[in-house]
Amino acid sequence: MSLANGVSSQAKAAKGEKPRFQWDDPLLLDDALSEDERMVRDTARDYAQDKLMPRVLEANRHERFDREIMNEFGELGLLGPTLPADYGCAEVSYVCYGLIAREVERVDSGYRSALSVQSSLVMWPIHAYGSEEQRRKYLPKLATGEWVGAFGLTEPGAGSDPGSMVTRARAVDGGFVLHGAKMWISNAPIADVFVIWAKDDEDIIRGFILEKGMKGLTAPKIEGKFSLRASSTGEVVMDEVFVPAENKLPNARGLGGPFGCLNKARYGISWGALGAAEFCWHAARQYTLDRHQFGKPLAATQLVQKKLADMQTEITLGLHACLRLGRLMDADKSTPEMISMLKRNNAGKALDIARVARDMHGGNGIMDEFHVIRHVMNLETVNTYEGTHDVHALILGRAQTGIQAFG
Repeated sequence: MSLANGVSSQAKAAKGEKPRFQWDDPLLLDDALSEDERMVRDTARDYAQDKLMPRVLEANRHERFDREIMNEFGELGLLGPTLPADYGCAEVSYVCYGLIAREVERVDSGYRSALSVQSSLVMWPIHAYGSEEQRRKYLPKLATGEWVGAFGLTEPGAGSDPGSMVTRARAVDGGFVLHGAKMWISNAPIADVFVIWAKDDEDIIRGFILEKGMKGLTAPKIEGKFSLRASSTGEVVMDEVFVPAENKLPNARGLGGPFGCLNKARYGISWGALGAAEFCWHAARQYTLDRHQFGKPLAATQLVQKKLADMQTEITLGLHACLRLGRLMDADKSTPEMISMLKRNNAGKALDIARVARDMHGGNGIMDEFHVIRHVMNLETVNTYEGTHDVHALILGRAQTGIQAFG
């Protein structure tokens, strides 16, 4: 089912029936969603469970990303879903985008990363900063998954301080020559299109669209990751790559360009991380109900119930905060600091929950068949990328005090 089809129905309590506490939806998030939002969520959930979950064990074991997943995302309208239908996109709300991220990351953070990069870091800046010609050329093929995109900001020596990048875009007749390297770039080894950030001759950061096959452009895969193994991650190496003038993003100038993209992706992460946390919470609950020691289920102990209650509470609060933020984004009332707060909180809390869930599984917790250890490893990265836990704290500290403390 695509995002354009089908409406899910929600069971309604009989009139006069006493409300019952739902352990897996304590504050009734489902009731706060519209019919269309539930339909989008259900579409993403059905796809993720039916098509992604059966793949992920072997994909994680062998560091493999199945390229056809991008086409499947595209068929369902999951790529660039908030962008206009004129470019082949679903044109749904930011709440819907968050719900999609949650369901995909419930299976694996690497799969959500592939979707987030394509949607927020490649398609969004082309739409926001690009010319109409660029939008028409790139967005429809990115929306279907025919083309895969990558976003190049981080460098070997420039992570939390992207302003210190050394990649250069030198003006020449007819365009620019780019020279430099980007590191930890999701989708890079399989990408057809690259949105690259580089400093021009005036030391101003600009955005450029590069295409696979350009002379001097390579994207070697990074091997040996212990996190996001089901996602394709690489470097982007530019050795005097000529980029035509029409491939410069005309409306991007300074760090505001890449940060605008990152805010959209960080919002998706805020939802997605909680999807991974929900998987770990539910798995820990079921495991401790099934596992008997000393003549009773582990779930019959106070310590286990306290851990489950903590998970339930943090996830519930985080999800309702995400919904509020999504509503603010849809009303054009959000700020970057709001997004930083939830990316920081939810990624950090999700990692804590995954670690506790791993411990609650005992020795089985390190086995990939139980999936929790994979989420632990993935969330280590999610807590770090697109603004580390501590960098987002500094963003919030600056907002409170008016003092920048990054240096």
